[in-house]
Amino acid sequence: MPVKQSQNKLPKTIFLFLFGLTLTPIGGCTIFHSNLRGDNLVVAQGLPKPTPQEIVQAGEVRALPGKLDTIPVFNSNSPEWIKTEGILLSTFPPHGKKVAAAHLNFPFQGRFDLFAHHYTHTPKDLQTLYLGVILHNPGKKSVTVDVLQAASYLMEDAPFVTLPSYVENNDGKAYSGPGNRAVSDVLRGIRQADFPAKLVIPPGKSRMLLNHPIRVRHLEKPVNGRSSFMRLRSNGKIYAASLATFAKKNADNSDRAPTLAEWQALLDTGNFAGPRDKTPTSPDATSGQLIYGRVAGVSQGSQWQAKLVDNPQANYLTIPQPGKGISYALDTLRSGRLGTAQNQTAKMLVRYADTAYEAHGNYGVEYKLNLPLNNNTNATQKVTLTLETPLKEDKLSQGGVRFRKPSLDFPFFRGTVRLRYVDDQGQDKTRYVHLWHRTGQLLEPLLQVTLPPSANRNIQLDLIYPPDSTPPQVVTVRTLQE
Repeated sequence: MPVKQSQNKLPKTIFLFLFGLTLTPIGGCTIFHSNLRGDNLVVAQGLPKPTPQEIVQAGEVRALPGKLDTIPVFNSNSPEWIKTEGILLSTFPPHGKKVAAAHLNFPFQGRFDLFAHHYTHTPKDLQTLYLGVILHNPGKKSVTVDVLQAASYLMEDAPFVTLPSYVENNDGKAYSGPGNRAVSDVLRGIRQADFPAKLVIPPGKSRMLLNHPIRVRHLEKPVNGRSSFMRLRSNGKIYAASLATFAKKNADNSDRAPTLAEWQALLDTGNFAGPRDKTPTSPDATSGQLIYGRVAGVSQGSQWQAKLVDNPQANYLTIPQPGKGISYALDTLRSGRLGTAQNQTAKMLVRYADTAYEAHGNYGVEYKLNLPLNNNTNATQKVTLTLETPLKEDKLSQGGVRFRKPSLDFPFFRGTVRLRYVDDQGQDKTRYVHLWHRTGQLLEPLLQVTLPPSANRNIQLDLIYPPDSTPPQVVTVRTLQE
Protein backbone atom coordinates (compact mmCIF):
# COMPACT_ATOMS: atom_id res chain seq x y z
CA MET A 1 0.00 0.00 0.00
CA PRO A 2 1.42 3.40 -0.88
CA VAL A 3 2.58 5.52 2.02
CA LYS A 4 0.90 8.92 2.11
CA GLN A 5 3.57 11.61 2.05
CA SER A 6 2.54 15.08 3.18
CA GLN A 7 4.90 18.02 3.55
CA ASN A 8 4.54 19.32 7.08
CA LYS A 9 4.04 23.01 7.80
CA LEU A 10 7.23 24.32 9.34
CA PRO A 11 7.05 26.57 12.43
CA LYS A 12 9.25 29.63 12.17
CA THR A 13 11.92 28.31 14.52
CA ILE A 14 12.24 25.09 12.55
CA PHE A 15 12.21 26.98 9.25
CA LEU A 16 15.17 29.05 10.45
CA PHE A 17 16.85 25.85 11.60
CA LEU A 18 16.42 24.33 8.12
CA PHE A 19 17.89 27.48 6.61
CA GLY A 20 21.03 26.96 8.67
CA LEU A 21 20.37 29.99 10.88
CA THR A 22 19.90 27.82 13.95
CA LEU A 23 22.50 25.10 14.25
CA THR A 24 22.29 22.19 16.65
CA PRO A 25 25.47 20.15 17.35
CA ILE A 26 24.79 16.47 17.89
CA GLY A 27 27.73 14.27 18.82
CA GLY A 28 30.22 16.47 17.00
CA CYS A 29 28.08 16.93 13.87
CA THR A 30 25.73 19.74 12.93
CA ILE A 31 22.43 18.25 11.86
CA PHE A 32 19.89 19.90 9.53
CA HIS A 33 16.40 18.42 9.50
CA SER A 34 13.00 19.78 8.59
CA ASN A 35 11.00 17.32 10.64
CA LEU A 36 11.82 18.08 14.26
CA ARG A 37 9.07 16.89 16.58
CA GLY A 38 8.15 16.16 20.15
CA ASP A 39 10.86 17.07 22.61
CA ASN A 40 12.10 19.98 20.51
CA LEU A 41 8.67 21.61 20.46
CA VAL A 42 8.28 20.93 24.18
CA VAL A 43 11.49 22.85 24.79
CA ALA A 44 10.30 25.69 22.54
CA GLN A 45 7.08 25.95 24.56
CA GLY A 46 8.92 25.93 27.88
CA LEU A 47 7.17 22.77 29.15
CA PRO A 48 9.02 20.28 31.35
CA LYS A 49 10.47 17.24 29.68
CA PRO A 50 10.12 13.78 31.18
CA THR A 51 13.20 12.46 32.93
CA PRO A 52 14.95 10.21 30.40
CA GLN A 53 15.89 6.67 31.23
CA GLU A 54 19.12 5.25 29.86
CA ILE A 55 19.20 1.60 28.83
CA VAL A 56 22.48 -0.27 28.36
CA GLN A 57 22.08 -3.19 25.99
CA ALA A 58 23.82 -6.27 27.29
CA GLY A 59 25.98 -8.11 24.80
CA GLU A 60 29.19 -8.01 22.82
CA VAL A 61 29.92 -5.28 20.28
CA ARG A 62 32.15 -6.47 17.44
CA ALA A 63 34.00 -4.73 14.65
CA LEU A 64 32.55 -5.40 11.21
CA PRO A 65 34.46 -8.05 9.22
CA GLY A 66 35.60 -7.27 5.70
CA LYS A 67 36.62 -3.91 4.27
CA LEU A 68 35.74 -1.33 1.66
CA ASP A 69 36.58 -2.13 -1.94
CA THR A 70 38.77 0.23 -3.97
CA ILE A 71 36.18 1.64 -6.41
CA PRO A 72 36.55 5.45 -6.53
CA VAL A 73 33.56 7.65 -5.77
CA PHE A 74 33.09 11.17 -7.14
CA ASN A 75 31.78 12.66 -3.90
CA SER A 76 30.22 16.14 -4.21
CA ASN A 77 28.61 17.35 -0.96
CA SER A 78 30.32 20.69 -0.23
CA PRO A 79 29.06 23.32 -0.07
CA GLU A 80 25.84 21.63 0.95
CA TRP A 81 23.90 24.92 0.74
CA ILE A 82 24.64 26.87 -2.45
CA LYS A 83 24.18 30.64 -2.71
CA THR A 84 26.82 31.59 -5.29
CA GLU A 85 27.44 29.72 -8.53
CA GLY A 86 30.72 28.05 -9.37
CA ILE A 87 32.65 24.79 -9.22
CA LEU A 88 31.45 22.21 -6.70
CA LEU A 89 33.98 19.50 -7.52
CA SER A 90 36.33 19.12 -10.48
CA THR A 91 38.70 16.24 -11.14
CA PHE A 92 39.93 17.91 -14.35
CA PRO A 93 43.62 18.81 -14.75
CA PRO A 94 44.32 22.40 -13.63
CA HIS A 95 46.13 23.33 -16.85
CA GLY A 96 44.31 26.08 -18.69
CA LYS A 97 41.86 26.71 -15.85
CA LYS A 98 41.57 30.15 -14.24
CA VAL A 99 41.44 28.81 -10.66
CA ALA A 100 43.93 25.95 -10.61
CA ALA A 101 43.15 24.97 -6.98
CA ALA A 102 39.58 24.04 -8.00
CA HIS A 103 40.78 21.14 -10.19
CA LEU A 104 42.08 17.94 -8.58
CA ASN A 105 43.49 16.13 -11.65
CA PHE A 106 41.98 12.69 -11.00
CA PRO A 107 40.93 10.59 -14.03
CA PHE A 108 38.32 7.82 -13.79
CA GLN A 109 38.44 4.58 -15.76
CA GLY A 110 36.45 1.40 -15.23
CA ARG A 111 33.88 1.25 -12.43
CA PHE A 112 33.18 4.35 -10.37
CA ASP A 113 30.28 5.92 -8.51
CA LEU A 114 29.02 9.49 -8.53
CA PHE A 115 27.28 11.18 -5.61
CA ALA A 116 26.12 14.81 -5.67
CA HIS A 117 23.98 16.21 -2.85
CA HIS A 118 23.25 19.96 -2.63
CA TYR A 119 20.55 22.39 -1.52
CA THR A 120 19.59 26.02 -2.09
CA HIS A 121 17.37 28.47 -0.26
CA THR A 122 16.05 31.97 -0.97
CA PRO A 123 18.23 32.65 -4.03
CA LYS A 124 18.20 36.22 -5.33
CA ASP A 125 14.96 36.91 -7.23
CA LEU A 126 14.08 33.25 -6.53
CA GLN A 127 16.22 32.19 -9.48
CA THR A 128 16.36 28.55 -10.51
CA LEU A 129 19.68 26.92 -9.68
CA TYR A 130 21.00 24.29 -12.09
CA LEU A 131 23.30 21.45 -11.14
CA GLY A 132 25.49 20.10 -13.90
CA VAL A 133 27.84 17.12 -14.16
CA ILE A 134 30.18 17.28 -17.13
CA LEU A 135 32.36 14.39 -18.34
CA HIS A 136 35.40 14.91 -20.58
CA ASN A 137 37.33 12.49 -22.77
CA PRO A 138 40.96 13.65 -23.03
CA GLY A 139 42.01 10.79 -25.32
CA LYS A 140 42.14 10.20 -29.07
CA LYS A 141 39.42 7.53 -29.20
CA SER A 142 35.76 7.69 -28.25
CA VAL A 143 34.93 6.62 -24.71
CA THR A 144 31.68 4.97 -23.69
CA VAL A 145 30.34 5.52 -20.18
CA ASP A 146 27.77 2.91 -19.16
CA VAL A 147 25.16 4.28 -16.76
CA LEU A 148 24.45 1.14 -14.75
CA GLN A 149 22.06 2.67 -12.22
CA ALA A 150 21.11 6.30 -11.68
CA ALA A 151 18.59 8.33 -9.72
CA SER A 152 18.17 12.03 -8.99
CA TYR A 153 15.45 13.57 -6.82
CA LEU A 154 14.45 17.00 -5.62
CA MET A 155 13.54 17.63 -2.01
CA GLU A 156 10.06 18.64 -3.16
CA ASP A 157 9.66 15.19 -4.74
CA ALA A 158 10.97 13.44 -1.62
CA PRO A 159 10.26 15.72 1.35
CA PHE A 160 11.60 15.11 4.83
CA VAL A 161 8.55 13.55 6.46
CA THR A 162 8.07 11.59 9.65
CA LEU A 163 7.33 7.90 9.02
CA PRO A 164 6.76 4.87 11.25
CA SER A 165 9.87 3.03 12.39
CA TYR A 166 9.23 0.32 9.78
CA VAL A 167 7.32 0.52 6.49
CA GLU A 168 7.25 -2.40 4.06
CA ASN A 169 8.65 -0.81 0.91
CA ASN A 170 8.64 -3.32 -1.91
CA ASP A 171 6.93 -0.72 -4.11
CA GLY A 172 9.54 1.98 -3.37
CA LYS A 173 6.91 4.53 -2.30
CA ALA A 174 8.22 5.09 1.23
CA TYR A 175 10.99 7.67 1.57
CA SER A 176 12.01 10.67 3.63
CA GLY A 177 14.41 12.97 1.82
CA PRO A 178 15.84 13.04 -1.71
CA GLY A 179 19.07 11.20 -0.88
CA ASN A 180 17.14 8.47 0.86
CA ARG A 181 14.95 8.01 -2.24
CA ALA A 182 17.85 8.11 -4.71
CA VAL A 183 19.95 5.40 -3.04
CA SER A 184 16.84 3.26 -2.53
CA ASP A 185 16.31 3.29 -6.31
CA VAL A 186 19.92 2.31 -6.96
CA LEU A 187 19.66 -0.51 -4.40
CA ARG A 188 16.84 -1.90 -6.56
CA GLY A 189 18.94 -1.63 -9.73
CA ILE A 190 16.96 1.28 -11.21
CA ARG A 191 18.17 3.72 -13.85
CA GLN A 192 15.74 6.61 -14.20
CA ALA A 193 14.36 7.23 -17.68
CA ASP A 194 16.05 10.60 -18.12
CA PHE A 195 19.52 9.03 -17.89
CA PRO A 196 20.87 7.22 -20.95
CA ALA A 197 22.07 3.64 -20.75
CA LYS A 198 25.28 4.76 -22.46
CA LEU A 199 26.98 8.09 -22.96
CA VAL A 200 29.45 8.16 -25.87
CA ILE A 201 32.06 10.93 -25.61
CA PRO A 202 34.08 11.66 -28.77
CA PRO A 203 37.85 12.20 -28.46
CA GLY A 204 38.74 15.53 -26.89
CA LYS A 205 35.08 16.35 -26.23
CA SER A 206 32.78 16.74 -23.24
CA ARG A 207 29.19 15.67 -22.57
CA MET A 208 26.65 16.50 -19.85
CA LEU A 209 25.66 13.60 -17.62
CA LEU A 210 23.40 15.79 -15.48
CA ASN A 211 21.82 19.17 -16.27
CA HIS A 212 18.95 19.40 -13.80
CA PRO A 213 17.16 22.33 -12.13
CA ILE A 214 16.42 23.13 -8.50
CA ARG A 215 13.39 25.45 -8.61
CA VAL A 216 12.06 27.35 -5.59
CA ARG A 217 9.77 30.06 -7.02
CA HIS A 218 6.64 27.89 -6.89
CA LEU A 219 7.21 26.64 -3.35
CA GLU A 220 5.58 28.01 -0.20
CA LYS A 221 9.03 28.09 1.41
CA PRO A 222 11.86 28.81 -1.09
CA VAL A 223 13.95 25.81 -0.02
CA ASN A 224 14.83 22.93 -2.31
CA GLY A 225 17.67 20.57 -3.06
CA ARG A 226 18.74 17.73 -5.29
CA SER A 227 20.40 14.43 -4.48
CA SER A 228 21.86 12.30 -7.29
CA PHE A 229 23.53 8.90 -7.11
CA MET A 230 24.90 6.84 -10.01
CA ARG A 231 26.93 3.75 -10.68
CA LEU A 232 29.02 4.14 -13.81
CA ARG A 233 31.59 2.29 -15.91
CA SER A 234 33.93 3.85 -18.45
CA ASN A 235 35.96 2.00 -21.06
CA GLY A 236 38.54 4.80 -21.18
CA LYS A 237 39.96 7.67 -19.19
CA ILE A 238 37.57 10.52 -18.36
CA TYR A 239 37.46 13.54 -16.07
CA ALA A 240 34.35 14.71 -14.20
CA ALA A 241 33.11 17.93 -12.63
CA SER A 242 29.98 19.04 -10.78
CA LEU A 243 28.98 22.68 -11.17
CA ALA A 244 26.24 25.06 -10.04
CA THR A 245 24.87 28.01 -11.99
CA PHE A 246 21.63 29.94 -12.20
CA ALA A 247 19.25 29.50 -15.11
CA LYS A 248 20.05 31.34 -18.32
CA LYS A 249 17.51 33.58 -20.06
CA ASN A 250 15.76 33.21 -23.38
CA ALA A 251 14.98 36.27 -25.56
CA ASP A 252 11.55 36.53 -23.88
CA ASN A 253 13.23 36.50 -20.42
CA SER A 254 12.03 32.97 -19.63
CA ASP A 255 14.42 30.55 -17.97
CA ARG A 256 16.37 27.90 -19.83
CA ALA A 257 18.96 25.28 -18.96
CA PRO A 258 22.63 26.17 -19.47
CA THR A 259 24.22 24.80 -22.64
CA LEU A 260 27.27 22.56 -22.75
CA ALA A 261 29.35 25.57 -23.87
CA GLU A 262 28.12 27.63 -20.91
CA TRP A 263 28.95 24.85 -18.48
CA GLN A 264 32.38 24.50 -20.08
CA ALA A 265 33.01 28.23 -19.69
CA LEU A 266 32.11 28.04 -15.99
CA LEU A 267 34.47 25.09 -15.58
CA ASP A 268 37.33 26.91 -17.31
CA THR A 269 36.94 30.35 -15.73
CA GLY A 270 34.83 29.87 -12.60
CA ASN A 271 35.79 29.86 -8.95
CA PHE A 272 34.56 27.68 -6.09
CA ALA A 273 30.82 27.69 -5.44
CA GLY A 274 29.85 29.19 -2.11
CA PRO A 275 29.43 29.85 0.66
CA ARG A 276 32.09 27.48 1.88
CA ASP A 277 31.23 25.09 4.70
CA LYS A 278 32.94 24.99 8.07
CA THR A 279 36.60 24.02 7.88
CA PRO A 280 37.05 20.49 9.28
CA THR A 281 39.16 19.60 12.29
CA SER A 282 42.59 18.25 11.41
CA PRO A 283 43.06 14.51 12.11
CA ASP A 284 46.06 15.51 14.22
CA ALA A 285 43.99 17.65 16.59
CA THR A 286 43.67 16.24 20.11
CA SER A 287 41.39 18.82 21.70
CA GLY A 288 38.61 21.27 20.91
CA GLN A 289 35.37 20.80 19.00
CA LEU A 290 35.39 18.08 16.35
CA ILE A 291 34.09 19.38 13.02
CA TYR A 292 33.84 16.63 10.43
CA GLY A 293 33.19 18.94 7.49
CA ARG A 294 31.41 18.24 4.22
CA VAL A 295 32.96 16.09 1.51
CA ALA A 296 34.26 17.36 -1.84
CA GLY A 297 36.70 15.04 -3.54
CA VAL A 298 37.19 11.45 -4.62
CA SER A 299 36.71 8.87 -1.89
CA GLN A 300 37.80 5.25 -2.09
CA GLY A 301 35.23 2.55 -1.60
CA SER A 302 31.78 1.84 -3.04
CA GLN A 303 30.91 -1.41 -1.26
CA TRP A 304 31.66 -3.25 2.00
CA GLN A 305 30.98 -7.00 1.94
CA ALA A 306 30.98 -8.80 5.27
CA LYS A 307 30.29 -12.34 6.40
CA LEU A 308 29.29 -12.21 10.06
CA VAL A 309 30.69 -15.39 11.60
CA ASP A 310 32.26 -16.46 14.90
CA ASN A 311 35.80 -15.94 13.63
CA PRO A 312 37.58 -15.68 10.25
CA GLN A 313 37.89 -19.48 10.02
CA ALA A 314 34.25 -20.20 10.90
CA ASN A 315 31.36 -20.84 8.53
CA TYR A 316 28.55 -19.82 10.88
CA LEU A 317 27.55 -17.24 13.44
CA THR A 318 26.57 -19.07 16.59
CA ILE A 319 23.49 -17.39 17.96
CA PRO A 320 23.95 -15.78 21.39
CA GLN A 321 22.62 -17.28 24.60
CA PRO A 322 18.93 -16.59 25.31
CA GLY A 323 18.47 -13.04 26.49
CA LYS A 324 21.79 -11.91 25.01
CA GLY A 325 22.82 -10.18 21.81
CA ILE A 326 25.76 -9.70 19.48
CA SER A 327 26.07 -6.31 17.79
CA TYR A 328 28.20 -5.46 14.77
CA ALA A 329 29.14 -1.80 14.43
CA LEU A 330 28.10 -0.16 11.17
CA ASP A 331 29.53 3.00 9.58
CA THR A 332 31.84 3.79 12.47
CA LEU A 333 33.90 6.97 12.28
CA ARG A 334 36.29 9.11 14.25
CA SER A 335 34.87 9.69 17.75
CA GLY A 336 32.10 7.19 17.04
CA ARG A 337 33.65 3.71 17.01
CA LEU A 338 31.44 2.17 19.73
CA GLY A 339 34.38 0.53 21.45
CA THR A 340 35.55 -1.37 18.38
CA ALA A 341 38.59 0.81 17.52
CA GLN A 342 37.41 0.41 13.89
CA ASN A 343 37.00 3.40 11.59
CA GLN A 344 35.02 2.29 8.54
CA THR A 345 35.05 5.72 6.90
CA ALA A 346 36.17 5.85 3.28
CA LYS A 347 39.50 7.58 2.74
CA MET A 348 39.87 10.53 0.40
CA LEU A 349 42.10 9.99 -2.62
CA VAL A 350 41.93 13.71 -3.49
CA ARG A 351 40.06 16.54 -1.75
CA TYR A 352 39.81 20.29 -1.44
CA ALA A 353 41.83 21.72 1.44
CA ASP A 354 38.79 23.17 3.25
CA THR A 355 36.65 20.02 3.06
CA ALA A 356 36.41 16.76 4.99
CA TYR A 357 39.52 14.66 5.49
CA GLU A 358 37.46 11.46 5.20
CA ALA A 359 34.06 10.61 3.73
CA HIS A 360 32.40 10.75 7.14
CA GLY A 361 29.04 8.99 6.96
CA ASN A 362 29.93 6.86 3.92
CA TYR A 363 26.94 8.26 2.01
CA GLY A 364 26.24 5.98 -0.94
CA VAL A 365 28.40 3.08 0.30
CA GLU A 366 26.64 -0.27 -0.02
CA TYR A 367 26.89 -2.62 2.94
CA LYS A 368 26.26 -6.27 2.01
CA LEU A 369 26.02 -8.29 5.22
CA ASN A 370 25.69 -12.06 5.18
CA LEU A 371 24.59 -13.71 8.45
CA PRO A 372 24.76 -17.55 8.38
CA LEU A 373 23.06 -18.23 11.74
CA ASN A 374 23.56 -21.48 13.62
CA ASN A 375 21.55 -22.76 16.58
CA ASN A 376 23.98 -25.02 18.38
CA THR A 377 21.57 -25.78 21.24
CA ASN A 378 19.18 -28.70 21.68
CA ALA A 379 16.15 -26.38 21.93
CA THR A 380 14.22 -24.33 19.41
CA GLN A 381 15.26 -20.67 19.60
CA LYS A 382 13.66 -17.45 18.40
CA VAL A 383 16.28 -15.12 16.96
CA THR A 384 15.83 -11.47 15.98
CA LEU A 385 17.73 -9.08 13.75
CA THR A 386 17.67 -5.32 14.36
CA LEU A 387 19.42 -2.36 12.75
CA GLU A 388 19.46 0.35 15.41
CA THR A 389 21.11 3.64 16.34
CA PRO A 390 22.58 3.71 19.85
CA LEU A 391 23.87 6.86 21.47
CA LYS A 392 27.15 7.79 19.87
CA GLU A 393 30.33 6.93 21.76
CA ASP A 394 33.92 6.21 20.83
CA LYS A 395 34.52 3.93 23.81
CA LEU A 396 31.69 2.16 25.57
CA SER A 397 31.41 4.00 28.88
CA GLN A 398 28.85 1.53 30.28
CA GLY A 399 30.19 -1.69 28.77
CA GLY A 400 27.50 -1.91 26.09
CA VAL A 401 25.69 0.25 23.54
CA ARG A 402 23.36 2.78 25.16
CA PHE A 403 19.79 3.72 24.34
CA ARG A 404 17.43 6.30 25.77
CA LYS A 405 13.76 6.31 26.71
CA PRO A 406 12.30 8.55 25.44
CA SER A 407 14.68 8.68 22.49
CA LEU A 408 16.19 11.95 21.35
CA ASP A 409 13.86 13.46 18.80
CA PHE A 410 16.23 13.58 15.84
CA PRO A 411 15.95 11.10 12.96
CA PHE A 412 19.40 9.53 12.66
CA PHE A 413 18.60 6.80 10.15
CA ARG A 414 16.16 7.18 7.25
CA GLY A 415 16.54 4.64 4.51
CA THR A 416 15.55 1.37 2.87
CA VAL A 417 17.19 -1.98 3.55
CA ARG A 418 16.81 -5.24 1.65
CA LEU A 419 16.32 -8.54 3.47
CA ARG A 420 16.71 -11.92 1.76
CA TYR A 421 16.09 -15.10 3.74
CA VAL A 422 14.07 -18.29 4.03
CA ASP A 423 11.10 -17.77 6.35
CA ASP A 424 9.79 -20.21 8.96
CA GLN A 425 7.51 -21.80 6.34
CA GLY A 426 10.48 -22.55 4.07
CA GLN A 427 9.66 -19.83 1.53
CA ASP A 428 12.34 -17.64 -0.07
CA LYS A 429 11.67 -14.02 0.84
CA THR A 430 12.97 -10.71 -0.49
CA ARG A 431 11.71 -7.67 1.39
CA TYR A 432 12.52 -3.99 1.12
CA VAL A 433 11.81 -2.18 4.39
CA HIS A 434 12.06 1.54 5.03
CA LEU A 435 13.50 2.47 8.43
CA TRP A 436 12.92 5.82 10.16
CA HIS A 437 14.78 5.82 13.48
CA ARG A 438 15.60 8.40 16.09
CA THR A 439 18.91 8.34 17.92
CA GLY A 440 18.88 6.10 20.98
CA GLN A 441 15.47 4.68 20.06
CA LEU A 442 14.46 1.26 21.38
CA LEU A 443 13.02 -0.70 18.47
CA GLU A 444 11.06 -3.80 17.71
CA PRO A 445 13.09 -6.29 15.63
CA LEU A 446 13.41 -5.83 11.89
CA LEU A 447 13.12 -9.61 11.47
CA GLN A 448 12.40 -12.64 13.68
CA VAL A 449 13.07 -16.26 12.72
CA THR A 450 12.61 -19.56 14.55
CA LEU A 451 15.57 -21.94 14.53
CA PRO A 452 15.05 -25.62 15.47
CA PRO A 453 17.82 -27.41 17.37
CA SER A 454 21.10 -27.62 15.42
CA ALA A 455 19.53 -25.73 12.50
CA ASN A 456 21.13 -23.13 10.24
CA ARG A 457 19.46 -20.12 8.60
CA ASN A 458 21.08 -17.62 6.25
CA ILE A 459 20.03 -13.97 6.27
CA GLN A 460 21.30 -11.37 3.79
CA LEU A 461 20.97 -7.71 4.80
CA ASP A 462 21.88 -5.07 2.20
CA LEU A 463 21.67 -1.30 2.37
CA ILE A 464 23.17 1.72 0.66
CA TYR A 465 23.98 4.14 3.46
CA PRO A 466 21.45 6.93 2.93
CA PRO A 467 22.33 10.62 2.82
CA ASP A 468 20.87 12.70 5.66
CA SER A 469 21.44 9.83 8.08
CA THR A 470 23.95 10.07 10.89
CA PRO A 471 26.31 7.26 11.96
CA PRO A 472 27.08 5.02 13.70
CA GLN A 473 24.54 2.20 13.79
CA VAL A 474 24.69 -1.42 14.92
CA VAL A 475 23.26 -4.63 13.47
CA THR A 476 22.22 -6.79 16.41
CA VAL A 477 21.46 -10.52 16.51
CA ARG A 478 19.55 -11.43 19.66
CA THR A 479 18.19 -14.71 21.01
CA LEU A 480 14.93 -14.19 22.85
CA GLN A 481 14.50 -15.31 26.43
CA GLU A 482 11.55 -17.69 26.67
